Amino acid sequence: MKIVKVTLVSVLIVLLSACNLNWSLKNTENKNVSTASTVRNQNYVIVDNLKYPWSIDLMDNTFYMTERDGNILEVTNGKMKRQKLKTNKPIVSTGEGGLLGFVLTPNFTQTNQAYTYHTYKVNDSLKNRIILIEKTSNGWREVKSILEGIPGGQIHNGGRLAIGPDNHLYITTGDTGHDELAQNLKSLAGKILRLNLNGTTPNDNPFPNSLIYSYGHRNSQGIAWTNDGSMYASEHGPSPMGGHDEINKIEPGKNYGWPIIIGDEKKEGMVTPLYQTGDETWAPSGIKINDRNEILVSCLMGEKLIKYSISNGKLETVLDGVGRIRDVFLKDSAIYVITSNGENDKLLRISN
Repeated sequence: MKIVKVTLVSVLIVLLSACNLNWSLKNTENKNVSTASTVRNQNYVIVDNLKYPWSIDLMDNTFYMTERDGNILEVTNGKMKRQKLKTNKPIVSTGEGGLLGFVLTPNFTQTNQAYTYHTYKVNDSLKNRIILIEKTSNGWREVKSILEGIPGGQIHNGGRLAIGPDNHLYITTGDTGHDELAQNLKSLAGKILRLNLNGTTPNDNPFPNSLIYSYGHRNSQGIAWTNDGSMYASEHGPSPMGGHDEINKIEPGKNYGWPIIIGDEKKEGMVTPLYQTGDETWAPSGIKINDRNEILVSCLMGEKLIKYSISNGKLETVLDGVGRIRDVFLKDSAIYVITSNGENDKLLRISN
């Protein structure tokens, strides 16, 4: 009898352990998440089977995301709808190009409209454009072009869109692999641009009759603001030379130095970064800033989500073990990220 009782207890313990393991695996991104990350944050897969998602926005509990090959995803209560964006010029998904940045208009609940950034071709030349799009009963479609002819390429297309606290549209552009363009004020490559929401040039931009807000950028893919309106950006450094990825405080009309200075180098008339990674490579993409003035930086090659304190320069890894991270979004006490591994990418929720 004693043997039977012991056996039954042993079986129950094994079954309970299996149930607990099952629950744990369903509520973390995967079993490769580091122990430290799992302890710090509870991670939930909201939706998977994404393919190279690039940008996240959120309205009324519905997530909106772009996929580089031309889809817009809507996710509500864990259920995903994938729709092809209908544009007047075909989206060209090649190299680092495709359907990239996306941001809902401030009056989205009335208009169902958003801005997006995509690569296209003019003859055999790659370009990028910003368009106003609209959600209809038949899917998403282009309403009108906002800006055409932004230089494009197989690499360094920039592509992040954000609406600032001043109610203007900000855009990051890359140098397209032609680093001299970043210093050329006649080119839109390697810049941060600032537009009125209707696409016209703001009268108070730093350069007369120009959309350029700042220049000397290599390939910025993240912009965000603190509560007091200060603007920050992430920047891809020259990885072949050993990292030197950057976090910059962005001010109108300033020159951020690429390709003349990198890392902590200084030159009159150019801005040295607030932080640079030295020999480590992050390949930073989307960023957001929380109420504690900490910048959350999604890292591609670095394969982690970093938290950087503006006040004291402290760095902390918030999440790793999920592969490449493309973008981050903050809502209340939660952080949302999208991975960019190219196969079974995910939208994840983690605690803040």
